[in-house]
Amino acid sequence: MSPALLFVFVISYFLILLLVAWYTGRNSDNASFFIGNKNSNWMLVAFGMIGTSLSGVTFVSVPGGVGTGNFFYFQVVLGYLLGYMVIAFVLIPLYYRLNLTSIYTYLEKRFGVNAHKAGAFFFILSRLVGATARLYLVISILQIFIFDKLAVPFELTALVILILILLYTFEGGVKTIIYTDTLQTTGMLLGLAICIIVIIRAMNLDFTGALSLMSSKGYTSVFNTDVKSASFFLKHIIGGAFIAIAMTGLDQEMMQKNISVKTMGDSQKNIISFSIVLVIVNFLFLFLGGILYLYAGSQNISVAPDDLFPTIALSDQFSGVIGIVFIIALISALFPSVDGAITSITSCFCIDILNINNKPGTEKEKKKTRLKVHFAFAFVFFMMVLLFKAINDKLIIDFILKFASITYGPLLGLFSFGILTKRSLNNKFVWAVCIIAPLLVLGIDICCSPEWYEKKLHVSLGIKTLSETIFSGYKIGTELILINGVFTFMGLFLISDKQTKVS
Repeated sequence: MSPALLFVFVISYFLILLLVAWYTGRNSDNASFFIGNKNSNWMLVAFGMIGTSLSGVTFVSVPGGVGTGNFFYFQVVLGYLLGYMVIAFVLIPLYYRLNLTSIYTYLEKRFGVNAHKAGAFFFILSRLVGATARLYLVISILQIFIFDKLAVPFELTALVILILILLYTFEGGVKTIIYTDTLQTTGMLLGLAICIIVIIRAMNLDFTGALSLMSSKGYTSVFNTDVKSASFFLKHIIGGAFIAIAMTGLDQEMMQKNISVKTMGDSQKNIISFSIVLVIVNFLFLFLGGILYLYAGSQNISVAPDDLFPTIALSDQFSGVIGIVFIIALISALFPSVDGAITSITSCFCIDILNINNKPGTEKEKKKTRLKVHFAFAFVFFMMVLLFKAINDKLIIDFILKFASITYGPLLGLFSFGILTKRSLNNKFVWAVCIIAPLLVLGIDICCSPEWYEKKLHVSLGIKTLSETIFSGYKIGTELILINGVFTFMGLFLISDKQTKVS
């Protein structure tokens, strides 16, 4: 596969995005950027959110994880369904009733300024680290298979990609992203389907035959009944539900698109339809992982899990078509999560930190401030990608997933305390609770799995695990975010009283 040819397709893809951005971003203002003038089509939002939720990490890591984790990830996906129902029937009505532009404004209405700022801060921190990690992973793949062969340095690749993302997001914001995400989700799903069909045919199998062969190899096991395992089915389902609530329902990037829909009913239809399609798509990614491992076994291919899909798709054993499809699908999976992250972080910082909507000044002056923030965060994204490059460890993605569980915990605690109780908070101690609770959970997690940190940090912690001494081998899994939320909730209760401040 010629790297020059792949490069031409990458650039052509970006030109299409720029054309869409130009068309949708005409005559846009801050309201267009932040919430799309509350005029978005719910079906486009639902379809585009699939790409945002999956990202380039899902595109390579979920199939790669089948080799060691079978279809256990599907337990988490089933948990997502439960979480999305809570979003549709609890959080969406709340956001529409309060007519929010930023969902963290609710925390100020309910508790005061410190809770508002804390919620915004933890969202920005989590999205900044998570999105740049995803960006680094995909840029690394593009670098290995295209740009290294063209003698283009990694730093230039990262800079150019971020500039291109800026060009199609800085003007229209959410109004533009609704359409570009739809285009990119289409590219990702078509790529997924084509890759499955091509690889199945290369093995002289059909869908049912491939599934049967996967089953004989043990890849299709969905439910893990080992209570002590980190992937025990109840832990995965419960953890998945709270991951969905926190990382979608309490996430400004995801909700920014949902509350851009005209009515609450349409927004609820968006969430429900999106959740059903997401289950199907995730199953297809797991199915793809199964056939990739079957094919790798037949060809004696042995690579790291995250390298399996690109290695096979871009190998000489297939025609150039599947390589082009893979690259287009990969960047289609990546950019909905990165462009949306930059846009939502900009919105959150302007609205929640700078309080731009309530400050004096003309629309032109506010737009100038918003553009400065947008470009500043793009620069931060670039520096973070270079930091991941310096660390040079693809397993850093595992750390990011754990990092998200730590940073979304305070959001889960703050929102649940506001919705489930009528108590008010002592505003002076909100920040202390939101910082101490995640640190406590992080300490417990380290004590339960020091080998994980020793592997990532390359140092010996010398800790006998709590799971060995207290919990008889129990390992913390996806329920980490729930534990974090509970700790935050308990801390908030300690600094609260019965007098409510609900407005």
